[in-house]
Amino acid sequence: MTYEELVQKAKETYGTADAGNIKEHVAIQFNITGEAQGIFYLEIADGVVHIEPYEYFDRDVIVITTADTLIEMAEGRLGMEAAYLSGKIKAEGNLGKGLLLKELVAKKPAQKAEKKTTKPAKKAEKNPVKKLSSLVAKKSK
Repeated sequence: MTYEELVQKAKETYGTADAGNIKEHVAIQFNITGEAQGIFYLEIADGVVHIEPYEYFDRDVIVITTADTLIEMAEGRLGMEAAYLSGKIKAEGNLGKGLLLKELVAKKPAQKAEKKTTKPAKKAEKNPVKKLSSLVAKKSK
């Protein structure tokens, strides 16, 4: 995965999240190590998530991690606390504001499930002997 692909994935994942209940301004800078190495930020302002491929100088917190770990967190497969306690992420700054990331994961709009249209099953004859005899009668005509 390239840096550009990672930023795009973050925009698709976090950028579609509902941040309407987060009333404070939050700026989180991600310092990605290893594959897709680079820096980008996530900002929540007026309930809207913005992600840009730049350094954010007046940030609240810096999260240092790998691309894989960030994607796991963004998709809700890895919790922030578990990632921090296991050493998969390091954070510097206001950790309380960093924890607001899990609010974005929890508030993602639900995917609409496709409705399956199934035809109702034909009603079975109550008397199978009668049905069989009517079929035989039709064949013999």
